[in-house]
Amino acid sequence: MKISRLVILLCALASIGLAGCGGSEDVPTDAVAVVNGHDIAKSDYEALIAQAKKSYKNQKRDFPAAGSQEFQTLRNQAVQFLVQREQFEQEADSLDVNITDKQVDARLEQIQKQYFAGDKKKFEKQLKEQGITEAQVRNDIRAQIVSEKIFAQVTGKVTVADDEIAKYYAKNKAQYSQPESRDVRHILVKTKAQADDLYTQLENGADFAALAKKYSEDTGSKANGGKLTISKGQTVAPFDQTAFLLKKNAISKPVKTEFGYHIIQPLSETKPAKVTPLKEVRASIKQQLEQTQKNEAMTKWVDDLKKDYKDKVAYATGFTPPPDAKNTTSGTQ
Repeated sequence: MKISRLVILLCALASIGLAGCGGSEDVPTDAVAVVNGHDIAKSDYEALIAQAKKSYKNQKRDFPAAGSQEFQTLRNQAVQFLVQREQFEQEADSLDVNITDKQVDARLEQIQKQYFAGDKKKFEKQLKEQGITEAQVRNDIRAQIVSEKIFAQVTGKVTVADDEIAKYYAKNKAQYSQPESRDVRHILVKTKAQADDLYTQLENGADFAALAKKYSEDTGSKANGGKLTISKGQTVAPFDQTAFLLKKNAISKPVKTEFGYHIIQPLSETKPAKVTPLKEVRASIKQQLEQTQKNEAMTKWVDDLKKDYKDKVAYATGFTPPPDAKNTTSGTQ
């Protein structure tokens, strides 16, 4: 399985903007930006663009022409990714985030096992085809781990109270409700004449399942004799009304819908509607609310970081992002 360096890169940081307004520092000719005194090498930017070109080629897509809006967007994404990655790296110390070579080794081994069944030669072949060095991959992995650890630090105190869970459940009770349901089978044909003929055969003792397999136009149920389970309100109105009004095992006369003519037979009693109790979904609601609140906490942290670095980022000519540029990388988990 192929891995793209951009996949590793662009899943590492936050999908929120960190566009700086530029600072008073001069940007060296071999850099695309300077972040709080640290150069973002033009070679790093060019490596991203080169990888993007290979990705486009592998997908048999034309790489956007220089100067085009698509190219400008791609360039801004690459530069903003590198700027944000450097900002995260600089902030890691203040959060006591330390990354060791052992951690990078373990993540690299995990990638090799997941995508290459642990075969290092296949991994190295893929890197060669993608034009990536292992050193570049290791740097990208380090950035990803930094991002993950910062996320853990920033969101570590997020808690969800029981009353929040109960409030969410009450507000969204419909999604935990199951309407009435019933097991039925049916035969769908295009004409009333054929439907009447099949109904007569059934009245005379013909095998319902056999007729459904032979004549039904419903490809989703004909193979199993027309059987399906329906929920109240799930099917078109004439079908729905008939299916839930009939007694068990009774056979309906042909019912016309927008799809044709149906002959319907309920196979079970109607199962009553029910609501899944809070105790059965409490854990999933808590997890969902925790993730939402963690993402919100991370967004606020990055917004504050943006303000802190407002005058600490300078861009080389031609690399300044447009106003309100958004980073398209990801830092939420």
